[in-house]
Amino acid sequence: MISYRHHIVSLVAVFLALAAGIALGGGPLSDLGRDDQPASASTTPDRTVEQHASYGDEFATASAAALYAGGLKDQSVSIVTMPGADGATVNALGAQVEAAGGTVGGTYDVQRTLTDVSEKSLVDTLGSQLGTQLGSGAVSADASTYVRIGQLVGLAVARSELPSSDATSVRESLAGAELLTSPDGALRAPVVVLVLGRHTDPAILSGVVAGLAEKATGLVVAGTTASAAAAGDLGVLRGDAAADHAATVDGVETPLGQVTAVLAAIRSLTVQGGAFGAAGADGAVPLP
Repeated sequence: MISYRHHIVSLVAVFLALAAGIALGGGPLSDLGRDDQPASASTTPDRTVEQHASYGDEFATASAAALYAGGLKDQSVSIVTMPGADGATVNALGAQVEAAGGTVGGTYDVQRTLTDVSEKSLVDTLGSQLGTQLGSGAVSADASTYVRIGQLVGLAVARSELPSSDATSVRESLAGAELLTSPDGALRAPVVVLVLGRHTDPAILSGVVAGLAEKATGLVVAGTTASAAAAGDLGVLRGDAAADHAATVDGVETPLGQVTAVLAAIRSLTVQGGAFGAAGADGAVPLP
């Protein structure tokens, strides 16, 4: 008997193919059954491509709740945005977290000071000071500048054994140095979704991701379709060892990418890593 999961997998494969505009008409069977009648206005190539492109998003939006199956029930998610992350995308991700039964514990914005290579001395000094204040074991003694700051951001936003008073102190220190915003009433969460924005120096992004992954139960790094290109931030990160313990998702500017990111967040509660999306090496959608 074909299970419900196999039905879902088949449907996902179909809508992804349609979303990518893959049709027999463009392949080796394109001449079969073709007549000389001109295409009608309603089936022009541009219109067909447009319909294919929107179908995947429509399917994802309609099927999201069934795919989530309440996977984030009683769970919270922290959203961390890199400089230049699109606000509408961040809000849409938050809505999808709620559709999966979860809550957004807080949305934290990484400030340009943290990613500015000319401010490395500030980032290093503050990271060293906070590491000393928190005591042995809070951050790695031999961590590099940006891995350490990533660990500190993780302690500030991700649920851990660190006392809540210490986590609050870290958030306030990072906010005071204009490295990370600290929203009122924020709650630490087991899962962190890091939303990429404008280009970030690869070494800085790699360090922050590696540090965050060490402190969060699950980490999802979400980038746009363009960022997944070989020279894009997500594309470069996927070739870095720092991404081994973080799930990466491309196409997050689309509803399909947003649903995929939340499915990856659900998966990250028990399984870390994986590259998902149209350019993902581990499949289009992370299904249980």
